[in-house]
Amino acid sequence: MIISRAPFRVSFCGGGSDIPSFYEKYGGCVLSTSIRKYVYLAINKAFNANTITLKYSQTEVVTDPCDIQHRVFKQVFSDFGTKGVEVTSMADIPAGTGLGSSSSFTVALLKLLYTYNEKAASTYKIAKEACEVEINKLGNPIGKQDQFAAAYGGLRFYEFFPDGFVKVEPVIMKHESYKKMQNNLLMFYTGLTHNANTILKEETKSLKSNRDKIEATKKLCDMTRELKYSLEQNNVDALGETLKRSWEIKRSLATGISNPLIDNLYQKALENGAVGGKLLGAGGGGFLLFYVPTEEGRRNVRKALSSYQEMPFELDQSGVSIIFMD
Repeated sequence: MIISRAPFRVSFCGGGSDIPSFYEKYGGCVLSTSIRKYVYLAINKAFNANTITLKYSQTEVVTDPCDIQHRVFKQVFSDFGTKGVEVTSMADIPAGTGLGSSSSFTVALLKLLYTYNEKAASTYKIAKEACEVEINKLGNPIGKQDQFAAAYGGLRFYEFFPDGFVKVEPVIMKHESYKKMQNNLLMFYTGLTHNANTILKEETKSLKSNRDKIEATKKLCDMTRELKYSLEQNNVDALGETLKRSWEIKRSLATGISNPLIDNLYQKALENGAVGGKLLGAGGGGFLLFYVPTEEGRRNVRKALSSYQEMPFELDQSGVSIIFMD
């Protein structure tokens, strides 16, 4: 048996600039971190050498990868040609919550099958192939940031070049600054899930021709570079204002990114001590992230949003990995 694990990600700034319709013309960049919440995939040799057994929210048993219903499983197993296995999937957080779960799943699956088939694959190769699977083969209207964040892990700056190359840089701060960031960020689950593809289709279309939205995304890229510089100067408090400004821009890029419930929760947090925040992911639901610099503010925000589940914010440094092999 082999078990792989890939983290979920929290994107701070730059989301949207990793979509091909934008970065292929202008280049893009994103600053994000992975967190200590994961997708897990386990593979074991099956008794029947001709079958593929898949266990996720449902169970599938097939002899031909073409008969698999789960789109990512179907594509990846068709690519690898692996049979005679049983694969089980589980996760710390539900899908559709804005933390890049589908890409974490794809990255973990690729790592798992490369390891099972005793083939070497670099972190960059796995991230790149996950993009190939989700964007090019399955046609999902998504960007590249989630796959690279799940593969590399940690607090990093990703730069997307027009030729498709992705430059990956760690954001290096003092140990105390990492602790301060982790302490000052609060995450609350809105209770809403969403289909990111619907929102991202509109955003992708806008980034092809809408000049205002193209310029807004360019501004997000500038803010992302500024945030990287500030954090590397150990100015962690710059994150709060960047989250606020980037959310104001982001919510204008497509309809459905926000809604009255989200707006109400966001305003409550600001009134009780949050400096800034954003809805994670494409929008419409999932987790709200807030930067709250004072202990009193954190108490007040937690009290104001007490009816919503808080998830502790903990930084991950490992990226995709094999955590068990027997």
